[in-house]
Amino acid sequence: MRTTPTARRSGARSRRGGQPTSLPPAGTPTGGPPVHRQLSLPVAGDATDPTDAADPAVGADPAVGADPASGAAGDDARTPREVLPGVVHVPRWLDLPAQQELVEQFRTWARPPAGLRHPRVPTGHLMSVQSVCLGWHWYPYVYSRTADDTDGAPVKPLPASLRQLGREAVGVTMGEAPGTAYEPDAAILNFYAPDARLGLHQDGEEPSDAPVVTISIGDTCTFRLAGVDRRTGPFVDLALRSGDLLVFGGPNRRIYHGVPKVFPGTAPDGVGLPPGRLSVTLRETGLS
Repeated sequence: MRTTPTARRSGARSRRGGQPTSLPPAGTPTGGPPVHRQLSLPVAGDATDPTDAADPAVGADPAVGADPASGAAGDDARTPREVLPGVVHVPRWLDLPAQQELVEQFRTWARPPAGLRHPRVPTGHLMSVQSVCLGWHWYPYVYSRTADDTDGAPVKPLPASLRQLGREAVGVTMGEAPGTAYEPDAAILNFYAPDARLGLHQDGEEPSDAPVVTISIGDTCTFRLAGVDRRTGPFVDLALRSGDLLVFGGPNRRIYHGVPKVFPGTAPDGVGLPPGRLSVTLRETGLS
């Protein structure tokens, strides 16, 4: 077992391990509130632990764009917008076929060995999100080359296609030179069932200050941003819809962020997921 501890928590981790799980077929209920279909989204071209706790909405700015539950996007497709210094949102960056392709790949990556699981934090609490990793295996709060919190198998490699997608994402949001220089070596794919959430936290396990890339697929979520040095309000809330891109780097590379709510029934038809949201997050760790 080879692990790389985080500077934030000195490599603290649970000895109980995560809970392996599997992804249901598309359209299969995954728990949580009943799903009522809403308007399909337009696409381009056609609490015990801070990482899983509910976050108060007091002090939050209104979600950027239209009402998250409405399914209607309020921003121009593929037009980058800086919401905070170094934080850039690109609505509907991926078209539906590209989203469907990522979902199909996710289904393959989610299978064991080193497959999908609910991570467990050092306090013993299971996170409500379901995660699978590529390149490096992350679990609270270390990186490893093996899935030490489940079956101990070697982590699946990070495909060249995802590396290239990350470079394109950074290029679109941060400029051509940063995009060319971007070398992501880890991906964390989180599936949020309708009742799942992710409390405010920093992506602080990586020595590298390179930007973090996040792509949303499926149901719309509220993505909450706090500050680099605080988990309290005021917040900036973004409505991230299927196909949206969010990149954060520069002065806000270590910003506290989270997902307090997923809006069931807001995914585009035919995306291929069960009810919920998939986030594909790419990181350049700086590890070796």
